Amino acid sequence: MKTKEVIKRAAAFSEPFRVTKGKKFRLKDVDPGDTLGLKSEDKDKAKEALALGVEVLADLQDKLYAQDKWAVLLIFQAMDAAGKDGAVKHVMSGVNPQGCQVYSFKAPTSEDLDHDYLWRCMKCLPERGRIGIFNRSYYEETLVVRVHPEYLKKQKLPERLITKRIWENRFSDIANFERYLTNNGVAICKFFLHVSKKEQKRRFLERVENPDKNWKFSSADMNERGYWDDYQEAYEDMIRHTATDYAPWYVVPADNKWFTRLVVAAAVIDTMSGLDLAYPEVGPAHMKELAAAKRALLAKK
Repeated sequence: MKTKEVIKRAAAFSEPFRVTKGKKFRLKDVDPGDTLGLKSEDKDKAKEALALGVEVLADLQDKLYAQDKWAVLLIFQAMDAAGKDGAVKHVMSGVNPQGCQVYSFKAPTSEDLDHDYLWRCMKCLPERGRIGIFNRSYYEETLVVRVHPEYLKKQKLPERLITKRIWENRFSDIANFERYLTNNGVAICKFFLHVSKKEQKRRFLERVENPDKNWKFSSADMNERGYWDDYQEAYEDMIRHTATDYAPWYVVPADNKWFTRLVVAAAVIDTMSGLDLAYPEVGPAHMKELAAAKRALLAKK
């Protein structure tokens, strides 16, 4: 399949999960088990399609790096065990490591808490020509901090700033920040991997029962599961307020990992293909240098 055809299909495949400003959105309308009609027996075809997508991504990333004008920021948010790590691993498997930077944001350090909440993410933004991946991000400040108010108290904010509008203010700040980034050549693509509570339970049990996956299990994850409904409400509010035309959210069904990865790859391809990426053109002087170098190399044994 030609690159243009892959790009065309990627746009059509990812569009149903794209959320932008003004688009009516309710999280309960998204089925975590949705596969757009694809069956489990279609897994092999899906893997083949993903492999093609990985090849196209590798080509786009090479041009991104060579052109050195745009940067791409991919943000992944999800409940525990939704498959963020696996999506990054499989979708970005063909990308040159020199052109990709991955950051996972855990609980903020004491140094982080002495700065504004965007600070620790801002210093990790991708350079021009590179793809930056945030495994969790500044959006945690409207999620876990909202679900657990005690975390907000640790942020040393003046009391008069902690009002009922604090979440709306943060949504506004983030939207403005992302507008600033896009105005400076950073293309943003955001993913919420939407896993069901039932599937999360199955994956937690697998981590407990499979010795090779014991290391993935954390009692903290179990504790957060107890706040499931609170998180669902927080995610819905976050997506509604921060989905924009310039930094859309993709709410991706995550109960079937093979499908999740296909949608993520399609969305990244669609985003990067819209940047008019190309290898830099070589001027006349450089062409003369190349011709001279070729003559010199051919003249030597």
